[in-house]
Amino acid sequence: MRKRLFHVSLLPVLICTALAAHAQNSSLGIFDGHTDVGNPVKPGTATYIAQTQQYVISGAGYNVWFDHDEFHYAYKRLSGDFILYARVAFVGKGIEEHRKVGWMVRKSLDSNSAHVNVVAHGDGLTSLQYRKTAGANTEEIRSALTHADVLQLERKGNTYTMRVARFGEPFVTAQVTDIDLGNEVYVGLFTGSHNADVLETGVFRDVRITAPFQGEADAGTRMTLGSNLELLDIATGNREIVYTVPYSIQAPNWMANGRSLVFNDYKGLMYTFDLAARQPVPLNTGEIKNNNNDHVLSFDGAMLGLSSNVKALGGSIIYTVPVTGGTPKQVTPKGPSYLHGWSPDGKYLVFCGQRNGEFDVYRVPAAGGKEIRLTNTKGLDDGPEYSPDGKYIYFNSVRSGTMQIWRMRPDGSGQEQVTDDAFNNWFAHISPDGKWMVFLSFLKEEVEPDVHPPYKHVYLRLMPVAGGAPKVIAYFYGGQGSINTPSWSPDSKRIAFISNTDMSSK
Repeated sequence: MRKRLFHVSLLPVLICTALAAHAQNSSLGIFDGHTDVGNPVKPGTATYIAQTQQYVISGAGYNVWFDHDEFHYAYKRLSGDFILYARVAFVGKGIEEHRKVGWMVRKSLDSNSAHVNVVAHGDGLTSLQYRKTAGANTEEIRSALTHADVLQLERKGNTYTMRVARFGEPFVTAQVTDIDLGNEVYVGLFTGSHNADVLETGVFRDVRITAPFQGEADAGTRMTLGSNLELLDIATGNREIVYTVPYSIQAPNWMANGRSLVFNDYKGLMYTFDLAARQPVPLNTGEIKNNNNDHVLSFDGAMLGLSSNVKALGGSIIYTVPVTGGTPKQVTPKGPSYLHGWSPDGKYLVFCGQRNGEFDVYRVPAAGGKEIRLTNTKGLDDGPEYSPDGKYIYFNSVRSGTMQIWRMRPDGSGQEQVTDDAFNNWFAHISPDGKWMVFLSFLKEEVEPDVHPPYKHVYLRLMPVAGGAPKVIAYFYGGQGSINTPSWSPDSKRIAFISNTDMSSK
């Protein structure tokens, strides 16, 4: 099953597509341009494949090392802090074991420029390389991990952090400080052959350049950064950005027709999003216009449950409304009540409610009525969601000391822990076919167990419902609002989620 989950695209087919695209379209995606750095004997090339959002870069040159470099570079100019991310692969067996692909930050395009790069070598070596000043010898921090195919490089002031992984595994990290390249730098992808007479080719996918939040985000941080609505293919791990806005949209739900999504924006309005037209359309929710990112579709796709702030009633209140829009019906009499799940038979809603100073999981009839408390341990219990067969309610709880995924019977009995690892795990969503669980994982060094703020390094992880080790299927910048509520496609093949970046300077 692992082989199916982490399949890699067939590179010969990819390159044929790239050459055809290069002949038709000179666009280079998110980059300003591309160039040979140094004086390689063989000129390099760079191509952007818009259909797959991939980059193919071929480069020659003696090396990226010592006091100068030769390689091919797709670049743009950036200022301030940033996070660079891509999945990388070489084409073919190659000639030199130290051919290179990776991310590079340079002070200039001169061959002897000061720089920092995170690089994967043909023999599997993965390292953080840097030249502190022009013409100085290149230095290196070798990662304990080899054969990485996920590369991330983050700049925070004069500190550069390398995060690398084999796809499916958590990051391994290394860091270098006091590297002053200036505020405005060249940032981009590169391929080098380690052989002046040979062109080598690298393929880069899921390429992201993120401008992070300025400061430290916490549970009270107002969500102001831009949003990428992304679709992730479970079988390949490939990600596609289908919609981008310079403000906050949150929590996409996949509609039962498989062709549309529902999400909210930062103003509290709801939208449907047609995946073919790739345009949002406002969804009529009457006077209920302060909706947050805890909204859920019924299993039959006919109804939408909302959580909307009503200050006079204590905070978030649950409503239901036809998915085509209309006048919402109030379900919970008081708040805060944050909706997360709808029973498969449509009769019940489950939510996180704060009552008497404690957050617990509650069940309430979808038509309204008496709420029943299902958890009663000290600390936060949140994110309840029914399995498609109705046998379990999955939720996340801090009762073990870190936030972990738990499950229980619909009446609250048989509460048992599902995950137990070094992350804070939130919002388990079960695939419609009942086979898989996807959830959001925060790093313990970045967040406290009982909060899920925005603008953090997070993973989406996948594990079989029957049990097994979780696998990372997305590495991104987000958190609160990324995947709060169910977002599986009806065929269990894709996930929708939100990643974030500051777009205010664009």
